[in-house]
Amino acid sequence: MEKFVIKGGKPLTGEVTISGAKNAAVAILPATILAAGKCVIENLPDISDVAASLKILKALGAQIRMIDRNTYEIDTSMLVSTEVPAELSRKMRASYYFLGALLSRSGKAQVAMPGGCNLGPRPIDQHLKAFSALGATDSVDYGMISVRAHKLTGAHIFFDKVSVGATMNGMLSAVMAEGQTVLENCAKEPHVVDLANFLNMCGADIRGAGTDVIKVRGAQQMHGCTYSIIPDQIEAGSYMVAAAATGGDVLIKNVTPKHLEPITVKLQRAGAKVEEFDDAVRVSRVGELQPLKINTMPHPGFPTDMQPLMSVMLTVAKGTSTITEGIWDNRFRYADELAKMGANIQVDGQVAVIEGVAKLQPAPLHASDLRAGAALVVAALMTNGTSEITEIQHIERGYENIVAKLQALGADITRVETEPAIALTPAL
Repeated sequence: MEKFVIKGGKPLTGEVTISGAKNAAVAILPATILAAGKCVIENLPDISDVAASLKILKALGAQIRMIDRNTYEIDTSMLVSTEVPAELSRKMRASYYFLGALLSRSGKAQVAMPGGCNLGPRPIDQHLKAFSALGATDSVDYGMISVRAHKLTGAHIFFDKVSVGATMNGMLSAVMAEGQTVLENCAKEPHVVDLANFLNMCGADIRGAGTDVIKVRGAQQMHGCTYSIIPDQIEAGSYMVAAAATGGDVLIKNVTPKHLEPITVKLQRAGAKVEEFDDAVRVSRVGELQPLKINTMPHPGFPTDMQPLMSVMLTVAKGTSTITEGIWDNRFRYADELAKMGANIQVDGQVAVIEGVAKLQPAPLHASDLRAGAALVVAALMTNGTSEITEIQHIERGYENIVAKLQALGADITRVETEPAIALTPAL
């Protein structure tokens, strides 16, 4: 097992370059199945979720060639299976995108119930609703989801709730269905638009991505393409918060400033200075942090993935902040870890009330999920002392090269091997 050892107290300064978007990559990689040919995917983040997606594609029969660390050529012309290996699909939530892609191309698919971070129930009923409307049947046996269709036909689908995953799977399953499919009450996140752009480059006819209504006219055949994934909105937001929380000055490069607007507005209200450029933002802070009220909502509202990071920053704001979580049930599990550091945070259901303290104290910490883990890294950077964070595999699911990037900004952070537990053998 590995852990991060962080000696805090230094403001972050310098430049950091943001990687490709995790949430776009884990949908676009399964979507290469629909091309039934060669795709070159650029700006792939070098993270464990992407590695798992590539392993799944290889297990299905895809030919994969690494061009460089962030660019892969994927040839899906000769797939040999429609069943995603259970041990791989259970490692990540986004494995369910293989359902839509395989169903669309082959008329059948089998994937284990999704894994990933434990943030509460992750129902896929809206995904199955879309598949069913297009003419598929589904079954769940022993934790495996199977979908099958003799023919997919365009349909009118209204999602009962806004869901990024269901919106993406709706597009994946409809791109080659006969006729037109209309998806309503769709998610509008940047990675939804990125998937639609990729599919259109492969010959799909998708219009309206980024709005409530997406129209998909079925294509008879699709083809490969070369495509570069958008920058990661949440990784960028994480470094923005880290700069503000430590009283630093950081230029964050390779970003789309418009995607960051909900984060930018909150940071400015908290007392940070945010300067926008064509493909970069600069975040700095000199004065005291001010308290905020935050409600997480689907895009273009404040993103739930940024909630733990903002909470950490607000633990030292001058006054009382309230955060209402509108997406996931278990998003506040990191609160107990912050309490170890002296934070005054009270959680009641989906609402957290944070009373600012003068300073956080170093402590041994445990990362319960991806974004909570990133938030604890920022918390450790804010202290005067040494903190250790375990279960860092959660963090590495979504942040490429986080140790080197933070070190380049002046952080004292190292990744070290922990001693394995020694099994005690009872005396005979």
